[in-house]
This record gives sequence, C-alpha cells and structure tokens, in this order.
Amino acid sequence: MASFWEKITVDGQQMDMYAAVPSSSAGFSAPYPAVVVAQHATGVDAFIQDICDRLAADGYAAVAPSLYHRHNEEAIAASAAGGPRPSPATLLSDPDIVADMSAAVDWLLGHDAIQSDRIGVTGFCMGGRVAWLAAATNPNFRAVVPYYGGNLMTTWGSGETPPFDSANSIDCPMLFHFGEIDANPSQDDMRKIDAELDRLGKAHQFFTYAGADHAFMNPSGGRYHEDAAVASWPRTLEFFRQHLKG
Repeated sequence: MASFWEKITVDGQQMDMYAAVPSSSAGFSAPYPAVVVAQHATGVDAFIQDICDRLAADGYAAVAPSLYHRHNEEAIAASAAGGPRPSPATLLSDPDIVADMSAAVDWLLGHDAIQSDRIGVTGFCMGGRVAWLAAATNPNFRAVVPYYGGNLMTTWGSGETPPFDSANSIDCPMLFHFGEIDANPSQDDMRKIDAELDRLGKAHQFFTYAGADHAFMNPSGGRYHEDAAVASWPRTLEFFRQHLKG
C-alpha cells in the first residue's frame, strides 16, 4: 500500500486530498475499484487516513478530500484538539460539499488505474451525511456506506434541499451503520429513513449496534465501541466487494 497527498482544483481553489492505493506486492493490479472517504468533523486526520489505508489494503484506491479547504484548516484542527471547535454546519455549505466530492470523483475518473464504473463512497459522522449527499448528486457512485450520518433532515449553508429529501436521487445500494444510543442519528431517525427508502424502493441494509454511540469507529475518540467497530468493518468490506468487485 502506498499513500500520498494530492492537490486538486475546485472552483478555482486548491483542495488537499489524501490518497492510498493498493500494493502490487499484495497481489493487486490496476485498474482498481475506488472509494471516496468523507471526513468526520475533525478533518482528514489520522482516523480518516487509516480508513483509506485499510481500504487500499483490501484492493481499493481510496481518496479523502479535505472539505475545510475554504477555511483555515490548521486553526480548525487546533481548536478540535484543544476543546470546542466550529460546527461543520457553520463551516460548510451543501453546494460546496457536492463540488468537492465531485472533484474527487473526477480525479479518480481521470486515471487509467481506476475502474470508472466501480466507485463507492463512505463517510463517518458528518461524513455519513456527506456520503449520502454525494450519492444523491453524483451518478458515478455504485455503493454508499454512511456511518452514523446525522443532520440528514437539514440543509447546510446555501443548500436548498435536505439530503433526506434527495433520497429518490440515490441510485446505488446503501449500507447504513447506526449506534443504538446515538442521538443524531437516533433510532427514531433510523426508522424514518428506513421507511422513506422502503417507500422509494431503494436498496438498503441497516445495522444497529447495541450499546454503541455516535463515532463508535474512531479508536482515538471517547465513544469508541470495539464490538461495533469490529462487527461493522467486515460488513462494509463485504458490501463494497459485492458492488464494486463482484
């Protein structure tokens, strides 16, 4: 597995993007299926980079665009490490999120080493919301895996339609992971989302993990839940394997 930072241009500005690619020594050869990883609230940090690395170890080219590039990312990271941080909802706008995620997809599509018809998206915390929004606005995705994505019923910035209301535009299968005691998304939210996807005839699988809270995948966070993390990741890999490698 090899990893590096790339700079891509979005709306005339440069955006940093972390990338990890499979290793030929592990038996993988191009072209690769790919996964776009949407960051959580603290940015493209060690946790998000590790997720990309883990995907690369399983044969995917994985990229994580830095969605805070329109702001002072160092200041955001410092505030996150030391206490209160700006809310992502005050920093990000849905149209900008769509542009950034689409730019990451376009970068993948521009490489011969990528299977252009086998691109998935996943995301954690706010990234789960971003993954849903990306799947609803970009037809290139073949699978979407939100982890505890909250705030689906609200818009951010100059967004006009909440991600939840764009569910009919998602044309790829979804695997959604929920924590049982998470307040956002709550179990009531899960039931509402499930009913809407059923109504629309959208292919989806939901898993709820007993005793798990929000951010249960992040081992450096205070809400890490080992059982949920260990159970959910193989399900994610199997889901991507089915829809991006099958």
